[in-house]
Amino acid sequence: MRDQSRLVIDPAGRDIHGEASRLREMGPVARVELPGGVEAWAVSSPDLLKELLTDPRVSKDPRRHWPVWINGEISPEWPLFTWVAVQNMFTAYGGEHKRLRTLVTKAFTARRTAALRPRIEEITTDLLDRIAEAGQQNNVVDLREEFAYPLPIQVISELFGLPEEKGEELRSIVDSIFHTSADPEEVTATYTRIYAAMGELVAAKRQAPADDMTSGLITARDDEGDTRLSEQELLDTLVLMISAGHETTVNLIDNAIHALLTHPEQLAHVRAGRASWDDVIEETLRSDAPVASLPLRYAVEDIALDGTIIRKGEAILAAYAAAGRSPERYGKDADRFDVTRADKEHLAFGYGVHYCLGAPLGRMEARIALPALFERFPGLALAVPPKELGPVDSFISNGHRALPVRLS
Repeated sequence: MRDQSRLVIDPAGRDIHGEASRLREMGPVARVELPGGVEAWAVSSPDLLKELLTDPRVSKDPRRHWPVWINGEISPEWPLFTWVAVQNMFTAYGGEHKRLRTLVTKAFTARRTAALRPRIEEITTDLLDRIAEAGQQNNVVDLREEFAYPLPIQVISELFGLPEEKGEELRSIVDSIFHTSADPEEVTATYTRIYAAMGELVAAKRQAPADDMTSGLITARDDEGDTRLSEQELLDTLVLMISAGHETTVNLIDNAIHALLTHPEQLAHVRAGRASWDDVIEETLRSDAPVASLPLRYAVEDIALDGTIIRKGEAILAAYAAAGRSPERYGKDADRFDVTRADKEHLAFGYGVHYCLGAPLGRMEARIALPALFERFPGLALAVPPKELGPVDSFISNGHRALPVRLS
């Protein structure tokens, strides 16, 4: 086994791509320290990561395969506690994962996703109208706040039948889940708020079922016999689908807008027909993965990777941001946003059995939102120098705190 130094991951995610570069320099498999002193292996090679994501010797279930969790060494005050503690397909392994994913897929069908297109187009138009109106008062608009965020949150809220008045509370809770430098008080308070909100939603839908995914999941909870969701799995599945179902899309739209405004020659390729909006979306996912690093997986037995042995029970961090800019895979210009790049294959939505169920919806939202925005405001430009744009306070979520632009 090679001698491995350790990289302490910045919980606030202040330099995600700089940190990703340092990870790659340490080798394709590097020892890292997560918040709270928790140790893990970060895999940054896209080829090795792809291999690992399909390896049956890798689990996502801490209750079965992470001794640190089993021995009670992880406190509920740990900033990543919710990411590990939930009982849903995100943390399931083997047959349990197949059972949970099958039940969720019944509620999250391709037909239901495709049927959302007219509504997404309508929401997009409404948001652009509001932005135009706001621009008449003040030419500077925060596109993350006024466009990238409200579109996915409204879509996911309608998909799950969330009451409109709960939108701000939901946003606050999800922001806190991704806040990986949160203090212990925030962590424990958020954990309580999550289950209060999900419990209220389930109670309301049991009383008045509707044509939404929450009602569909309740059916999967109540009517599926031996394979049905437990009550905890129902609540935790809602946590997963609602949080992951919009945060990644927010960052995808945010990062795509930022990339085009800071690389006008790439926007020119799209406008001239030399590249498509799908090219923009896939290159954004490659070069600025909405989820920079995803916790956690665990070795079910010793695994040899590129001369490094990941021992049974050790934790693994999927370093998507580092993998997306691998020079070994994408060449010396891997850091460059290039919509004409031939190889845009990426792992931004994961791979294998845990591939993101919401990927088609996220892509569709971006495919509708981006051309509509740039057609409506052809003179769009950043209102501040790029270096003044601060990142969100997270090493998991990869986006900007704000994206101020001038409409013309």
